[in-house]
Amino acid sequence: MSGVKKRLEKSRRGFLKDTMLMAGAFYIVPRHVLGGKGYTAPSDKLGLGFIGTGKQARGLASRFGKLSSVSLLAACDVDRQKLNFFKDHVAKVNQENETTAINLSTYEQYQDLLANDTIDAVIIATPDHWHAIMSIDAMKAGKDVFCEKPLAHTVYEGRAMVKAAAKYKKILQTGSMQRSNERFRHAVELVRNGYVGEIRKVVVSVGDPAISCNLPDASTPPDLNWDRWIGPAAYRAYNPGIAPPIDDDVWAQWRQYREFGGGILSDWGAHMFDIAQWALDMDTSGPVLFVPPSDPLAKRGLKMIYDNGIEMVHEDFERGHAVRFIGSEGTLDVSRSFLDSDPVDIAEVKIGAGEKQVYHSDDHYTDWLNAVQNRTQPICDAETGHRSSSVCNLANIAYQIRTPLRWDPVKEKFSKNKEANALLTKEYRKPYKLRR
Repeated sequence: MSGVKKRLEKSRRGFLKDTMLMAGAFYIVPRHVLGGKGYTAPSDKLGLGFIGTGKQARGLASRFGKLSSVSLLAACDVDRQKLNFFKDHVAKVNQENETTAINLSTYEQYQDLLANDTIDAVIIATPDHWHAIMSIDAMKAGKDVFCEKPLAHTVYEGRAMVKAAAKYKKILQTGSMQRSNERFRHAVELVRNGYVGEIRKVVVSVGDPAISCNLPDASTPPDLNWDRWIGPAAYRAYNPGIAPPIDDDVWAQWRQYREFGGGILSDWGAHMFDIAQWALDMDTSGPVLFVPPSDPLAKRGLKMIYDNGIEMVHEDFERGHAVRFIGSEGTLDVSRSFLDSDPVDIAEVKIGAGEKQVYHSDDHYTDWLNAVQNRTQPICDAETGHRSSSVCNLANIAYQIRTPLRWDPVKEKFSKNKEANALLTKEYRKPYKLRR
């Protein structure tokens, strides 16, 4: 029984007891107790907590705040300025959506948020190097999880998250929200139903692989617990590019560096490689061979070969962040801005009721909440998110060591390459560690 259901059952039992004790007395039952139309009682709502309150978290708060089935109850961040800004942002979101004002509980330590029994589920929108530790701790604490993409910082972490979701019977949705977009879903169904013909090649256009952080040291802002921000990563001094102050309305550069993220290859690859995996029906597998470009300085050109012979290439085909499917009957290009094909009629095909259809979600956030309430798997569950982030992590390893690598997607190990296998996990700075 979920936290919401437990609270509901407890409150209903208490209500029935009180009404029985008042037998013979005239009693007016409040509209919300009877479930009046258009009203959602606070006890009927899913209590949400946010871990990480930066630019991405504010966008997520705006989206979740529109939904009548949730209450935004708490937030955690090691940056006091961002935390206060987020609290004000949630107040505005509640006002805009005519939601009952709630005094958002705030914490510096995420463990304190997880100890709050009113929180049923958490949204994790921190840098990638924290995703696994926080998600597993949250599930162990009885919370369902919406974790931003890419799901995991390493292959080992991703598998640990999958195992934790199964062990603790928790719903984990990955924030690869393009799966809940009609344009991408249609592209996937066109590929799955053979309208592009036999797929020979997939070209994925996303940014550069990860590099080591080489930014200069700077003074740490007084409201930021920098040691805690670094957490399990190797310690280095603060730089505003890594964690911008609240006055700088920019995306943080931590995404570019392997200590904290996976480069833009991983940041956008968790969207675009994810669509390629979905279309190729590889959500529980992945490529078996990674062949880096011959130029040791090249940031594009990595080839990834699937066991069925399909080649996926990390390459820029000059249409922004996008995916191109090349088949025996033509090509199909898809991005957030377009879905087109050569010949043009491929993209115009309407998928019939009797044809192959994939999971249909029109809203990534509602989809997760429905899964939490119904105890079913969401569109981008732990295994799916892990496999998509694995493609990104493995691609980064191939670019880093610049040698062909054979990968076993079942055992999740490289064949005869100790250096590559060592990069499937990472060292954790004490006292931080990955618990299961």
